[in-house]
Amino acid sequence: MDTEAPHTQRGHSSPDEGEGRPRFAFSLRRRPAPRPLTLRRAGVLGVLCTVFLLLLSNFVVQPFLIPSRSMEPTLQVGDRVLVNKLAYSFGDQPRRGDMVVFDGTGSFVREPAGGSPVGDALRGAASALGLAEPSDTDFVKRVVGVGGDDVVCCDAAGRIEVNGVPLDEPYLYPGDAPSKVPFRIVVPLGALWVMGDHRSQSRDSRDHLGEPGGGMVPVEKVIGRADWIGWPVSRWGSAGGGRG
Repeated sequence: MDTEAPHTQRGHSSPDEGEGRPRFAFSLRRRPAPRPLTLRRAGVLGVLCTVFLLLLSNFVVQPFLIPSRSMEPTLQVGDRVLVNKLAYSFGDQPRRGDMVVFDGTGSFVREPAGGSPVGDALRGAASALGLAEPSDTDFVKRVVGVGGDDVVCCDAAGRIEVNGVPLDEPYLYPGDAPSKVPFRIVVPLGALWVMGDHRSQSRDSRDHLGEPGGGMVPVEKVIGRADWIGWPVSRWGSAGGGRG
């Protein structure tokens, strides 16, 4: 009699052995790595950014590089101010104390001679982006008199008077007189009488008294109001203080 106990037979795993375990109906696949930025895509992106900045500077805010000392201490050589081109777009007019950027063609400078169209376009684009000095016809000055004002230099205390009222000008360069050039003018309607804050270093309306237009800047030639200093970082902030 064979007393050997029967061996338990174990076969290979069967389809039923995995019951009770979660099964997944999808397989894990590696996602494709993002494509590197090609030179062509980078070029297109650069062009789009440049076009956007040019549109922004033409219609909303334009950087303006300060090339001279005429607006010290408010603005210093090398500052880049942001010119608000919408400041006078909705019926508002320049007021005394505003710092304005304007096209001086016909008032501060004669009509410029024609140059190279390509060169003019490149210089204009660089100036619009604040990367180059502004056009020789663009200026930044402070509004001292508006249309209808009687502006006189100076009263017994050496102050400029507007309509018989002495101006308080805290923005003047320390040690500068309000003006060493005596004058009395009535500003025509639709025009501005403008002066620099650093009066001894500024060529402004006073220097064009005997010329056609008498140093008056037509309001229609105003590009915008210099509201902020955008560069350098240490001088970030409002630039238009001293409005009277």
